[in-house]
Amino acid sequence: MKKKLSIFLVVILLLGCTGCGTSNYITDKDKQLIKNEETGQAVRNDILCRPKDKELISIYDKNEKQMQTKLSKLPECEKFKLSSIKYHGLWESIFVKPLAWIIINVGKLLGNFGVAVMVVGALIRIILMPLTKKSLNMSENMKKAQPEINKIEKKYQNRTDNESMMTKSQETMMVYKKYNINPMSSCLVSFIQLPLFFAFLEAINRVPAIFEESLFGIKLGTTTLIGITTGTVAVKIICILIIILILLTTYLSFKINMASNGAGGEAEKQMQMMSKFMIIMISVVSITLPVAIALYWIVTNGIMVLQNLILKTSKNKEPKKDKRKKIKNK
Repeated sequence: MKKKLSIFLVVILLLGCTGCGTSNYITDKDKQLIKNEETGQAVRNDILCRPKDKELISIYDKNEKQMQTKLSKLPECEKFKLSSIKYHGLWESIFVKPLAWIIINVGKLLGNFGVAVMVVGALIRIILMPLTKKSLNMSENMKKAQPEINKIEKKYQNRTDNESMMTKSQETMMVYKKYNINPMSSCLVSFIQLPLFFAFLEAINRVPAIFEESLFGIKLGTTTLIGITTGTVAVKIICILIIILILLTTYLSFKINMASNGAGGEAEKQMQMMSKFMIIMISVVSITLPVAIALYWIVTNGIMVLQNLILKTSKNKEPKKDKRKKIKNK
């Protein structure tokens, strides 16, 4: 259930990045999204700082009534502070604005907001590595416990009375205790990571300076589809590579997660179906992602894959070390 919820939330997030939800975007009289003609990016009405792009400024001036905060009251992106504009709730005050402030300041330090997005994304994944390790350990323990859990499920599959259900629950908890599995702890790991994931992408999406910046000769607000259809040969090649890297890192992350999950039987088939669905969905969505978000996706997914490989390798070496110690003690 937890994995289904996580996948559902990621799908909603990806759709939000492409402009399928209109509440935070500027629309025309027919309720169609207004896009920056140069980049193909949908224009948000809740930006955190003032843009410099003349076309964007013109769009905001013409649709001032849809803006959550008037341009004249917004700070320049380079001068953005946590106290620059009023908070709209705990979500913004705790997650979105602090992350936007960090990206802006790292961008000023490194001289490029595109590099800042990748660096901050990488740092967050590294900071979360203890949680990744805990999640992996939990998955490995679940994998070991799965045969015993399957036996319990089979034992009580035709029993629906309260006494049998209570006994089944007690036996399952005993297996969890035996293999040091804490279902609540596993859920907590996901709930900590998901808000950060959402907030990071929203922070990227609401800072015009990021999308006005260029990296590899492409404006970071440019969608990969626009880059492929209207860009130079070099831009087309880079955008195609970005799409390939999105799909490759996504596929590898799903493959590694499935390998360590330990689910069997029907649950494993459901996970495989959901993984295939997600890969197809991301294949479609990837052509509409702005380059800034695409770079973040590639870097964080890539680091997650590396972290899992490193943690798995180190875990596989642990039994060998223990055997050597036992031999020496004898």
